[in-house]
Amino acid sequence: MFEENKPFIKESRSPEETYEFAKQIAGQAKSGEIYCLCGDLGVGKTVFTKGFAAGLGITETVNSPTFTILQIYEDGRFPLYHFDVYRIADPYEMDEIGYEDYFFGNGVCLIEWAELIKELLPAGCRYIKISKNLEQGSDFRTIEIRTSE
Repeated sequence: MFEENKPFIKESRSPEETYEFAKQIAGQAKSGEIYCLCGDLGVGKTVFTKGFAAGLGITETVNSPTFTILQIYEDGRFPLYHFDVYRIADPYEMDEIGYEDYFFGNGVCLIEWAELIKELLPAGCRYIKISKNLEQGSDFRTIEIRTSE
């Protein structure tokens, strides 16, 4: 679907399209990968995450772990480590939850607001930026995917 170091752009016209696209991406995900989910409040990061979890075969209810920082789902092809680091004031607060065990573990990490901890992220992460374009309609989203160096 996408090539290394070359941005891939998908346009979505509904939450359902965003969900299905995320599900496709997760279908190609491999254990050990880190997906960094960026975008303003209300752009659909949680919808994307729910689709991604479904693509891994996770049947549990998926919610944004804003107050817990990390939610672990283990009933899919491999574990999903879902981080929401919006409330992290200092990236090194991640040490307290043992983030390295998850970043370099046997599952897939999906990190909402990843730009807030960029100094902790290893090379090779996939960055997914979701943006609104209200001129195209209230549900229109541009989803850009690229791999870090």
